[in-house]
Amino acid sequence: MGNRERFASRLGFILISAGCSIGLGDVWRFPYITGQYGGGIFVLIYLVFIILLGLPIMSMELAVGRASQKSIATSFNVLEKKGQKWHWMGYAGIAGNYILMMFYTAVAGWMLAYFYKMLTGQFVGLDAQQVGQVFSNLLANPVEMTIWLVITTVFCFGVCSFGLQDGVEKVTKVMMVLLLAIIVVLAVRSITLPNAGEGLKFYLLPDVNRIKESGLWETIFAAMSQAFFTLSLGIGSMAIFGSYIGKERSLLGESINIAVLDTAISLIAGLIIFPACFAFSVDPGQGPGLVFVTLPNIFNSMAGGRIWGSLFFIFMTFAAYSTVIAVFENIISFAMDLWGWSRKKAALVNTILIIVLSMPCVLGFNVLSWIQPLGEGTGILDLEDFILSSNLLPLGSLIYLLFCVSRYGWGFENYLKEVNTGEGVKMPRALRWYLTWVLPVIILVVLVQGYINLFGK
Repeated sequence: MGNRERFASRLGFILISAGCSIGLGDVWRFPYITGQYGGGIFVLIYLVFIILLGLPIMSMELAVGRASQKSIATSFNVLEKKGQKWHWMGYAGIAGNYILMMFYTAVAGWMLAYFYKMLTGQFVGLDAQQVGQVFSNLLANPVEMTIWLVITTVFCFGVCSFGLQDGVEKVTKVMMVLLLAIIVVLAVRSITLPNAGEGLKFYLLPDVNRIKESGLWETIFAAMSQAFFTLSLGIGSMAIFGSYIGKERSLLGESINIAVLDTAISLIAGLIIFPACFAFSVDPGQGPGLVFVTLPNIFNSMAGGRIWGSLFFIFMTFAAYSTVIAVFENIISFAMDLWGWSRKKAALVNTILIIVLSMPCVLGFNVLSWIQPLGEGTGILDLEDFILSSNLLPLGSLIYLLFCVSRYGWGFENYLKEVNTGEGVKMPRALRWYLTWVLPVIILVVLVQGYINLFGK
C-alpha cells in the first residue's frame, strides 16, 4: 500500500474535490431554480439539505476511499467481509464514471468553443436571433463538435498522465484559483449594471407566493435534488480523492470545506446571472439556452462585452474541465487498481475510448437526432444523463450509505473511526439513528420522485 500517490497539499485536495463537484449545474441550473422557487427561502432549504444529505454521504465516500486506499473499482473488495457482494457496486461506479464522460466531455467542448467564438469576435454585430443560431449551428455540425470534444479529452487526459501532484493537482489548482477570481470580477460587474437591484431582489428576497405557485413539496424536492446532484456523489468520484489524503484531518471537516466552496460558487453564479438578465430585461431561463443564447446576447449589449463574455466562458470552461479532470483521474485509477497498468498507458487507452464513447452524444444532435429515447424532443444526451443522474447517483449513494451503517457491510464503528480520524469537525455518534433509518428514506424519495417527474407528467 506504500506506493499510493498523495496530494502535495491540503489546499490541493480541497480545490480538486470542489472542482469535481463544481460543474455546469451550479451555473445553469441553480440560479434558475432559485428564482423559480422563491429566492431566499429556496436557498435556505437547499442549505439544510446540503447539511442533511450532502455532507454525510460525502464523508462516507471519502471514508471508504481513505480506508481502502483504492478507487471505487476495488475499494469494496478491500473493506467487505469474506463472501460479501458489495464489490459488485464497483462495476456500477465504473460505468457511472464512463457514462458521465460520454456526454460531459461534449458539453465541456461547447464551453471552449464559445470562449473561442467570443474571443475572436464572432458574436459582434449579431442580433438576438442570430446569436441563438450560432448554438443551433454548433449542434448541427458533428465535425466541429467532435474537434472541441477531442481537444477537451486529449488535454484533460494529458494533464492526468503527468501524475497526481505534477498534473492533476498543479493544473486544477491554477484553474480553480482563476475560476474563483473571475467569478468574483464578473459578479461585481453584474451587480453594478443599471437596474441590477431588481435582479438581486428577485434572486435573494424570499417570496412566499412563488412557493405557493409551485407547491411546497415541489420546492422541497427541487432543493433536495439540487443539493444531492451538485456534489456529484454516488459513483466514487470523491472516494478516489479520499484515497490520496493522509489521516491528518477528519473527513467531515473536509466535506464541509468542499461543500462550502461548491455552494459559494452556485450562489455567486446567481449574482452574475440575475442582475445581468434584469438589466437587459431578458428572461433567465434554464439549461443550455441560458448560457449559450441569453448570456451572449447580454454580453453583446454590454460595454466591453467581448472581454466580459470571454472571461465568462473561460470560467465555464474551467468549471467543466475541473470536473472532467477529476473523473478522468478516477477512470485512470480503475485501470491502475484493476490491472496494474501504468498511468501513461491508462491515459492513452482511455483517451481513445472516451472519444469513441462520446460520439453517440455528439451525433444525437444531428445525424442521429431521430433517436428520441425519452419521448419527443429528447436526445441521446438526455438518456445518458437520465441513466446517471436518476439512477446511478442515487443508487450509488444509497449503497455507500448502507455499506457504512449496516453491520452486513463495513459497519458503523469502522466508518465512524475512519471519518473521525484526524483534526477537525467530528461526526457525532448520536447521528447513527438518523444515518441508518432516515437518510436512506430521503435518498429513496429522490430516486422515486425523479422517476415520477420524468414519466408521470
